[in-house]
Amino acid sequence: MTGDSPPLLDFHHRFEPGTSGATLLLLHGTGGNEDDLLLMGRRIAPRANLLAPRGQVLENGMPRFFRRHAEGVFDEADLVRRAADLDQFVRAALVHYGADPTRAHVFGYSNGANMAAALLLLHGSLFAGAALLRAVLPLEPRKLPDLTSKPILIQAGRRDPFAPTPRVQALDDRLRRAGAAVDLRWSSGGHEPEPQEIDALVTWFERLL
Repeated sequence: MTGDSPPLLDFHHRFEPGTSGATLLLLHGTGGNEDDLLLMGRRIAPRANLLAPRGQVLENGMPRFFRRHAEGVFDEADLVRRAADLDQFVRAALVHYGADPTRAHVFGYSNGANMAAALLLLHGSLFAGAALLRAVLPLEPRKLPDLTSKPILIQAGRRDPFAPTPRVQALDDRLRRAGAAVDLRWSSGGHEPEPQEIDALVTWFERLL
């Protein structure tokens, strides 16, 4: 974040310009920061702008995007507020950096994937597409957004202790009911992504962008 950034850009963040006109928002997992996903972001979207904010919540010194009461028990009031703050930041950043607001996409992992899912469910117009790695349904929206035909990839692990199958399927259900074009893919692994999943992300974003 530069010293002359406007007040709305109050997230510590990195912005790396690209050449394609598309922008990829990168949301890290618990304990990560704005640098964590830059290399992966450049691999899966080599010509896109990369926008990577740091979560503003600390849990035992580890950055997150929203609070939780316990493992798997999210503070939904905090999640709603933090999602609104992040939505405002992303919109301001797209203007500040001269990026096309109609070509913004999001990739999130773990806590970042759950925040990305919340942004889709609460602020559906923000993104043209999304890839969610190890996400669950983060909250039950009062009203489903209009996500008609928006491409969304969900990558889930059958042995993931932090993203149980029913909660992954609940996210898939809500996004489909909102009209999104959801591609739910299961691996045999746990919470850590497998190499073939990253390869699949590259292929998926190549088609999308």
